Amino acid sequence: MSLLVVGSLALDIIETPFAARQDALGGSATFISLAASYFYPENLGVVGVVGEDFPERAWELFRQREIDTSGIEVVPGGKTFSWHGRYHYDMNTRDTIATNLNVFADFKPVIPAKFKSPSFLVLGNIQPDLQLDVIRQLDRKPRLTLLDTMNFWITGFRDGLENTLRHTNAFVLNDSEARLLIDHPSLIVAGRRLQEMLAPGDVRIVVIKKGEHGALLFYNEHLFSAPAFPLEDIFDPTGAGDTFMGGFIGYLAKRGSVSYEDCKRAVIYGTVLASYACSKFSTEGIENLTMEQIVERFRHLRTLSAFDLEENV
Repeated sequence: MSLLVVGSLALDIIETPFAARQDALGGSATFISLAASYFYPENLGVVGVVGEDFPERAWELFRQREIDTSGIEVVPGGKTFSWHGRYHYDMNTRDTIATNLNVFADFKPVIPAKFKSPSFLVLGNIQPDLQLDVIRQLDRKPRLTLLDTMNFWITGFRDGLENTLRHTNAFVLNDSEARLLIDHPSLIVAGRRLQEMLAPGDVRIVVIKKGEHGALLFYNEHLFSAPAFPLEDIFDPTGAGDTFMGGFIGYLAKRGSVSYEDCKRAVIYGTVLASYACSKFSTEGIENLTMEQIVERFRHLRTLSAFDLEENV
C-alpha cells in the first residue's frame, strides 16, 4: 500500500484583516501530504518542484512527518512558486494580488520508480494535461485516483480537464467550481453529472466542498451531507481545501478501503483537519497535532449532527 501526492509547493504572502505573513509555507502538495501523514505516514511520497530558496524549516517539517521528498525537484538558482492573496473581512472572499509561477512555470512531473505503483494517488491543482501525464507514467492503476481543479482550468482547459477526468474515479471541487463546470444551479444535479464524467468502474466519487456549510459526498448512487466544524475564529483559510483532501485520502489509505462507509468517515476526517488548518497561518495549524486531538474533534462533530427519531410519529 502506498500514497502518492503530486502538486505545488509554495512560499506565499498572506494578508487577512487581522495579520499578514511573508514566505508562508503553502501549495497543494504541502497541505495534502501533511494532512495525510497523520493517518498514513508509511510510503507517502510527494512529487513537485521548488527553488533553492525553499527553506530548511520546510524540509525538516516533511522529515518530522516521515514524508518522502525524494520526488521533489530543486531547481538550482530558481525561486519557489509564490501566491500573494488578500482576504476580506468575511474570510470567504479573497483577492489575488500576484501569482509568481517561478520554477513551477516549467514543472513537468517525473515520477520516481519507487512511486510508480501507488495504491492511492492525489493529483493536486495543476494543469490537467500534467495530471494526465502523471497517470500515464504509472505502472498500474491506483485503487483511487483523486483529482482537484480550479476555475482557471475549467474555463481555459476544459477539454483537457474532461479527458483527465475520464481516467480518474474521484473528484473534489468546491461549489462554485461544480456549478461552473456543469452550468447548473443545483449542486445535486451537478454532483450526479460530475460522476458521469469519471472513469467507469466500481466506484465513482465526487465531493463538493461548501466551505462553512460543509460538504456533499456522491458515492455511486449514494449521497451523504456532512456538516462543517463551527469555528469561532478563522485566521487563514489558505490550504483548507487541500488539507481536506489530505485528510480524506489519508484515512482511506490507512483503511485500505474505498467503501461508502469509509468514504463518509473520510469526509469527516477531512473536515476536521481543514478546521485545524484554518485556526493558524499557513501550515501551522496542522504541523503538531496529535491523533487524540483529531479523534476528539471527529467525535465532537458527530455529536453536532446526531439526533434520535421520535417514536410513533
